[in-house]
Amino acid sequence: MLTIDLTDKLALVTGASGELGRTIARTLASCGADVALHCHRGTDRAEAVAEEIRAMGRRAAVFQADVTSFESVCAMRDAVRETLGAPQLIVANAVIQYPWTTLLDQPLEDFQSQFASCAMQTVHLAKAFLPDMVKAGYGRYVAINTECAAMAEPTQSAYVAGKRALDGIVRVLAKEVGGSGITVNQVAPGWTVSDRDRANGTESAPDYDRTVPLGRRGTDREIAQAVAFLLSDLASFTTGAYVPVSGGRVMPAI
Repeated sequence: MLTIDLTDKLALVTGASGELGRTIARTLASCGADVALHCHRGTDRAEAVAEEIRAMGRRAAVFQADVTSFESVCAMRDAVRETLGAPQLIVANAVIQYPWTTLLDQPLEDFQSQFASCAMQTVHLAKAFLPDMVKAGYGRYVAINTECAAMAEPTQSAYVAGKRALDGIVRVLAKEVGGSGITVNQVAPGWTVSDRDRANGTESAPDYDRTVPLGRRGTDREIAQAVAFLLSDLASFTTGAYVPVSGGRVMPAI
């Protein structure tokens, strides 16, 4: 029987204090991985997840950093190495959130922050962490993109610009480091049900659900399972992929 086995692997999850990040961290730990949980804010939330992971018998620790700053990411790398070792698995999940509005009304700084948190986060993480993977001849990198990058709907211009820049960087990186045994992929969720929705009873969104071939929103657990698969050796020959986990709302053409 096939299983997703991440035993003896160390994963770094950025944005691990957020709704999706917490679920990804728990899921990877349930597959046997130790987890370095990054947060910018929300340290208490990340620490609570670290406690859950340690209760599973896995190692876990929380690291604070600003992913838009290369110096801060390098400091996090050094702290992770000293505390847990060098990660073989990276999930770039952190993102800056802000109200969406039309391109004509969106503040210019929102475009800059999206590029910094989406595209430059991967540049910073790659420069800081991938040399260890190259040296080891093994690594897995998964960036969290979005269905919005493919849909390009009104009011999403800054978000789409940042995520499309991420897409280009990931595809180039996959070609550059593939020869070193490193895969680089993207998971692109749709509008995802999280613990906040479960607590508030807002899992259903009829107007959106009608646009999804499977007729509902996906869950954070379903996104995390796709991430775990791409980090595992079951996906050892998959790289450069943009994988929508959106119930069929996005279907990339060949």
